[in-house]
Amino acid sequence: MRRRAFVTGALGLSMALGAGPASAAGPSSPVGDWRTIDDHTHKPRAIVRVYEQNGLLYGRVTQILDHHYDGVVCQHCAGYAANKPVLGLVIIQGLKPDGNQWDGGTVLNPEDGKVYRCRMHLAPGGDTLLVRGYIGTPMLGRTQTWQRVGG
Repeated sequence: MRRRAFVTGALGLSMALGAGPASAAGPSSPVGDWRTIDDHTHKPRAIVRVYEQNGLLYGRVTQILDHHYDGVVCQHCAGYAANKPVLGLVIIQGLKPDGNQWDGGTVLNPEDGKVYRCRMHLAPGGDTLLVRGYIGTPMLGRTQTWQRVGG
């Protein structure tokens, strides 16, 4: 009986410390603001706010850091993003927790309008988010490294 109480207490404590679902923002969750880095110039490009809605993760562009892209619209995009300003655009949709990563959603590349399958996970320490866009299998894709803002 005493052992059961210890195990139950330890489980409750680990969940309270952030080992639970993605809704708990902090170093074990990608929920928050992230600085994207340009693949070619390696300079900050935008801020994307990752948020949870109905147990799934989404990401919206909340700030443009590279002023060459101020006022740019998603001219190659289709559907909901067609000709919409990149600022305010939801570029990550429907990621769900899967072990120590989030998977099963999509990421939109506003430059070419293409939508890719998406998977993401936090690097140790929680200040770096590795976002992988791919076609078919994750082996056929590209990973971007995003930096937590204010972390």
